[in-house]
Amino acid sequence: MRLPGSLPKRISFEVIERVVADIVLINMSIVTAFIARFIVFFYLNKRAIISVGPYASILDESVRDYQGSAWLVTLICLVAFALSGFYSYGRAYRGRYKVLVVFQAVSGAYLLFGFLTFFVPFLTHFPRSVLIASWFLTLAAVEAARLWAYLWKLTMRSETREVAARSKSIHHILAIGGAGYIGSILVRRLLERGYQVTVLDALIYGDDSIKDLYGTPRFEFIKGDLRDIECVVNAMQGIDAVVHLGALVGDPACAIDERLTLEINLAATRMIAEVAKGLGVERFIFASTCSVYGASDELLDEKSGLNPVSLYARSKIASEQVLMRMADREFAPTILRFATIFGLSPRQRFDLVVNLLAARAAAGEPVVIMGGQQWRPFIHVADAAEAITRCLEAPVSAVRGEILNVGSDRENYQIAQIGELIQQVIPTVTIVTKGEDPDQRNYRVSFQKFRERVNFVPAHTVRDSITELKTAVEQGLIGDYRDPKYSNYKTLADEGMADRIRREDDWSALYSPSQPEAGAMPFQTAPAPSPSMGGK
Repeated sequence: MRLPGSLPKRISFEVIERVVADIVLINMSIVTAFIARFIVFFYLNKRAIISVGPYASILDESVRDYQGSAWLVTLICLVAFALSGFYSYGRAYRGRYKVLVVFQAVSGAYLLFGFLTFFVPFLTHFPRSVLIASWFLTLAAVEAARLWAYLWKLTMRSETREVAARSKSIHHILAIGGAGYIGSILVRRLLERGYQVTVLDALIYGDDSIKDLYGTPRFEFIKGDLRDIECVVNAMQGIDAVVHLGALVGDPACAIDERLTLEINLAATRMIAEVAKGLGVERFIFASTCSVYGASDELLDEKSGLNPVSLYARSKIASEQVLMRMADREFAPTILRFATIFGLSPRQRFDLVVNLLAARAAAGEPVVIMGGQQWRPFIHVADAAEAITRCLEAPVSAVRGEILNVGSDRENYQIAQIGELIQQVIPTVTIVTKGEDPDQRNYRVSFQKFRERVNFVPAHTVRDSITELKTAVEQGLIGDYRDPKYSNYKTLADEGMADRIRREDDWSALYSPSQPEAGAMPFQTAPAPSPSMGGK
């Protein structure tokens, strides 16, 4: 079950700070209103009253009124603020009429409190003057606090732009693995934005995804093995930023050959990063995965503990740690932990859960769901490519040495819910739910940090993509979804590609971490998950 959109989806330290600040503002306003009432009473009666008794009486009355009802005012205000999106940045609260939203929330809260004190006998009755003054002061304080926060953000943004202007500009980008599922979309997007793009790819899955780009201005393709240091050095000449997407991707594909996986996913990553740093390349974007969280019942963010259940996830954790140790003022790696990806791409995949289940449904086959209660976060492949682009264009100070979850908070689903969405789009489909899923992964993820750092929210939904895939299948734009070319695992195992790309030399020993990575090595792999559920 999801929480309503107007309520905070997680209780972060930042949310707690804002709630505490509002509690202080509300109570300061109430106390100030009582003090003002006392001062007015004093000046109006200072000549008529010669003893301190009446003053002491009104002071005692004020203390009793505050103690009896201030807690209720505070509670009502906080509920109204939360429902108005103060703590979850609801759409109205983020819009141009924010002042009006604050006015409505504060006024509504005080009207409700006034109603309760009038009709509920056991509540202490606030004097009308205090109620009106408290409302006005709370409104002013809350509005002023939001205005100050906005002005502070503008100031920091201006300073960040100045720092960004002094950092190295990006003109030429090397996309390693640029012919892949994400890369083939990313390369086109970068070219559209005027960048010069070089792709380094071994074309394990063929070149259908990029062959229409051959001869395109500002595009260069280098066919090569990312484990070949000479090839990497040559490809990185004149490069301003590296996007490293090259890897064996997915739990089943990585489980075929542990040594091959470690060579490509870990040792090669370290070598590529060392070459980039040695050549003075500042920006280095590394594609990781939310699979590093493994199995957890909590809502997870970048500070949450890691619980990998596969070789794929462990290799990514180890690579993350290698890159973070290399970060300094001249080398700015950024780790992007992608949610499970879905959607159409020039290098299409049907070993990913949304794509696979939607293709089966579009082909008129039953959709079989194993378990169904496990959680996954999702992101469309086009949004993943846009996220990388936004990260490249963000001020380096916002992403230097950062680990960022990339996805959408609204697109956390249980696998059974994916089946429900498919049935909404394709009502004739038969959904079959079976016992437990051998895939142990279960995680819901928060993407707040990436949203705040890079100012990007994914545009596509899972439901939209199911419609997109259904249309593509019906129009014959996609052939048989069972074709091995659509599956990383089948290409490597059934088609024998893993045998062809193995290297006999022990080159990877030069670039393997000298000490085992905590939580990542040595690699004791869990059983490979069923290819039907796919990896990210």
